[in-house]
Amino acid sequence: MKAKLLAYTPLKPLREASGGLDWRSLLPHLGYTFAVEKISRACSHQLVRHRAASFSQQSQRYITVKRLSERIVTPPSVAAAGADEFNKLVGEVSEAYQRLVEQGVPKEDARFILPNAVETSLLMTMDGRSLLHFFGLRCCNRAQWEIRALADRMLEEARAAEPEVFNSAGPYCYQLGYCPEGRFTCGRMQEAVDGYKP
Repeated sequence: MKAKLLAYTPLKPLREASGGLDWRSLLPHLGYTFAVEKISRACSHQLVRHRAASFSQQSQRYITVKRLSERIVTPPSVAAAGADEFNKLVGEVSEAYQRLVEQGVPKEDARFILPNAVETSLLMTMDGRSLLHFFGLRCCNRAQWEIRALADRMLEEARAAEPEVFNSAGPYCYQLGYCPEGRFTCGRMQEAVDGYKP
């Protein structure tokens, strides 16, 4: 998985143009565009739930299915349990896809059998307020492992670009000083807070 901050709106010229407004007031005017590579379709489906973001995603019609096993994200739990069954099923799906295409089924229809584990790449743009919200939700210990890892990589990039804005970013327990999950808390708030200190 890769996440790279390609472009962003710097805080300094906006602060100067606004007469010195606080960065929190300028969040809606700050924009951040990330290139995200080698995440699963399952992860990209979680990303698009962040409706305030704009996305441009690689078409699945053009992936090389003959080498599908090289373009799969394997969850750590599957790898730890022994990925033989998982890999066998991926191979069977790849073969079935090829047979469908050879029978004249258009690739855009044959891809309906492809697993959520297939890698994808995308561009994602968010404003500053939406990005802080994204980090609050997706850096949380309760978030699914892959989107949490992606959020952590994106946060590293954002902190390097705008530390004044993003050194206070991370899971909501870090941002707020308390866990808003109530009875669903992970119970590891101090560990999370310590892990996100710059």
